[in-house]
Amino acid sequence: MRICILGGDGYLGWPTSMHFAARGHDVLTIDNMGKRLWEARAGVAPLMPIKPFPDRVADWNASYQGKPIRHAVIDIATDYAGLRDVLTDFQPDAIVHYAEQPSAPYSMAGRAEAVDTQQNNVIGTLNLMFVIRDHCPGVHLIKLGTMGEYGTPNIDIEEGWLDVTHNGRQDRVLFPKRPGSLYHLTKVHDSANLEFACRVWGFRVTDLNQGVVYGIETDEIAADPANRATSFHYDSVFGTVLNRFVVQAAIGQPLTVYGKGGQTRGYLNIRDTLRCVELAAMNPADEGEFRVFNQFTEQFSVQQLADRVAAVGRSMGLYVTTQHIPNPRAEMEEHYYNAKHSALPALGLKPNLLTDAMLRDMIAKVTDNRDLVLDSHIMPSIRWDQRPARPKIVRGAA
Repeated sequence: MRICILGGDGYLGWPTSMHFAARGHDVLTIDNMGKRLWEARAGVAPLMPIKPFPDRVADWNASYQGKPIRHAVIDIATDYAGLRDVLTDFQPDAIVHYAEQPSAPYSMAGRAEAVDTQQNNVIGTLNLMFVIRDHCPGVHLIKLGTMGEYGTPNIDIEEGWLDVTHNGRQDRVLFPKRPGSLYHLTKVHDSANLEFACRVWGFRVTDLNQGVVYGIETDEIAADPANRATSFHYDSVFGTVLNRFVVQAAIGQPLTVYGKGGQTRGYLNIRDTLRCVELAAMNPADEGEFRVFNQFTEQFSVQQLADRVAAVGRSMGLYVTTQHIPNPRAEMEEHYYNAKHSALPALGLKPNLLTDAMLRDMIAKVTDNRDLVLDSHIMPSIRWDQRPARPKIVRGAA
């Protein structure tokens, strides 16, 4: 197949590009390297340095004996003509769309970050939609969504759609969305726009509502970690909770549990992300179909993850404690959470579940690089409820 990866310089985009190339597909990977700019603005960086995007591609093409990876540097939110020209020339069978600002905290840092997130994510997807409609008809779009679109409803979360009965009549509607950040809102906008494109323009779309991904090793990365590594973020802006706990265990810092720690979400290993995307690509949606797969393999609360990491860290001889700190996010800390995720296993997904061995390996890798850890990056600095002080009005003053 001819597969285009948008966001090919990212945490998931780069491993996905290598994964498909290693399996004999023609891969074009596109990125504007915006994630590196956002990291610089936030003052954070991955634990281990990552080579520049063109260098990563060049290293792969020089060392791997299979399919080379083609690449282009294009900002899909601002350069419609560039995106149009490269996709018209390549004519992909499938497009995997990762090219979005991925951080909820970044989107909540202030007006500029919120606008940046919404413009990059929503406009980029709209530009892509018009390229597909006018120049790549029939392509299968695999869009990375998020389980965060749903929020934490007090009912079971279905896979994208909900059958409802109201006043004696029945219909099938998109599952109600209640996102928890301005970043998650962009994913909701994308889903609505793409469902419209399927219904009106006959698009073929798979919306992968993904849980929190952990892990930094795939088959391709393990073969040459020095040149093929993907980013490992532990900071409070782009990092994930499991990464943060692993780093804190390795450096002897208490594991910081936000609030009560009852926040429950879906999680999956990075290897399973690649497999899920591959299964979606090999089993495309039908013309006019907007299908949604809930892409995760296990559910954990924040406290459960902290307990798992603490237990494994102690078994390695580390002194690991936990500490509850005020939650910087506006979210329910104790809630019902039961999300369905049967579509991808039905296509053949065999999950890599989180094991103590995986956690030991992650802690060991971080321990080997503990001198690179910047403690100041770990504690949260962005609050969802931050509001500017209102000017004091003196009534009756001249």
